[in-house]
Amino acid sequence: MEKKKVLDFDVVIEQDEEGYYYAYVPELPGCHTQSEKVEDIIPLIRDAISVYLEVNPAPSAKESSPKFIGVQRVSVSV
Repeated sequence: MEKKKVLDFDVVIEQDEEGYYYAYVPELPGCHTQSEKVEDIIPLIRDAISVYLEVNPAPSAKESSPKFIGVQRVSVSV
């Protein structure tokens, strides 16, 4: 029996001006999803990650993929 490993990914969730929610994984280029309801976005991005990993190999710690640090809101006077 093959033991499955658990991988953790940072997910960015945004809402557009029309109210739609978008989620993407910075570590996995092209891995994204959208939903009208925020409560649906996590299950959808989990599915998107699973499909992405079926087609692309899981990133290893040795690969030089970007490391998500955080998000900061910055004010600028204009």
